Amino acid sequence: MNRIRVAALGLAACAWTASFTAPAQAKIEKAPWGETADGQKIDIYTLTNARGMSARITNYGAFLVSLNVPDKSGKMADVVLGYDNLEAYSRGTTYGAVIGRFANRIGNAQFSLDGKTYKLKANAGPNNIHGGPVGFSYHVYSATPLNGPSPSLILHMVSPDGDQGFPGKLDFTVIYTLTANNGLKVEYRATTDKPTVLNPTNHSYFNLKGAGNGDVLNHRLQVFSDAVTPTDTNHMATGEVMKVTGTGFDFTKPKAIGKDINGPDPAIVATPGYDINFIVRGPMGKMRPAARVVEPESGRVMDVLTTQPGVQLYLPNNEKPITGKGGAQYIKRGSFCLETQHFANAPNIPAFPTTELKPGKIFYEATEFRFSTVK
Repeated sequence: MNRIRVAALGLAACAWTASFTAPAQAKIEKAPWGETADGQKIDIYTLTNARGMSARITNYGAFLVSLNVPDKSGKMADVVLGYDNLEAYSRGTTYGAVIGRFANRIGNAQFSLDGKTYKLKANAGPNNIHGGPVGFSYHVYSATPLNGPSPSLILHMVSPDGDQGFPGKLDFTVIYTLTANNGLKVEYRATTDKPTVLNPTNHSYFNLKGAGNGDVLNHRLQVFSDAVTPTDTNHMATGEVMKVTGTGFDFTKPKAIGKDINGPDPAIVATPGYDINFIVRGPMGKMRPAARVVEPESGRVMDVLTTQPGVQLYLPNNEKPITGKGGAQYIKRGSFCLETQHFANAPNIPAFPTTELKPGKIFYEATEFRFSTVK
């Protein structure tokens, strides 16, 4: 990995006395952020690019705590949901979490690999979701900051053999990079000493008006997908592939997220709303467009690009507001998630793209959330 040092930013001499704003300097800063219950010291890192966009990430759970993005007038707002302190995160949340070992659900909390059946920790009725009761968002990572025009934070941890029932000692790294052109890139790398399954994602909740600023139903969403993997009444993938044409899941052209959110499709009624995996067009393993979201009021645009085969659209359904950062109130459908991933229950559905990782192989997937504006 290249380590590019930041060139000093010079300020041109000014012949006038009027005040001006100096350009931001790309940098990464570290600050203490408390201790875990067992005494491990936790830090939080702030990545800033030369355009003034910034991301805050903690080595507890590899959480994306905040993401400040400019609107069409240059005004910054934090567009991801989260909390103010470590204590709130340690109680358990998916706001901004790195999910592992396996995003989404595995049916009956078990799967077979090489003729052996593995029993996982169940934490969604009889099923395993997001890796189990103590998934990757509860781990403490070692952190290596890399300065440069696109500052990066490398977070590393080891998940032991048998962790939540999953086989293999997993050496896992997630890399956050705040790019010079206002993108947040998230990369995952892993190796194992035994055959296992792996499906990490980032579970950030977005509101492009700013976290806590009402609902997201007027955000205009386009998903670069022609089909979804439908689920049953228990939100479990059935193994089917369903074309989106003529359904409430048709985002092949931009439309308001709220337009069909109360529609008659069985998977929409069961949620209720959106909690569905879209099959991203194009070859797996190649970075390509997965989704695009435009928020008309602020003019903020988020393009999601990924190497992953799928992207899960989810809107929260909490009936009572949840208090987040700075006292912000996170209401029902006050955010959306676009979780790039392999497909739910893939270890039990041979027709789905494999999530198996073998010894001697290197797992790699990447996603970028790229921000811009429209008038």
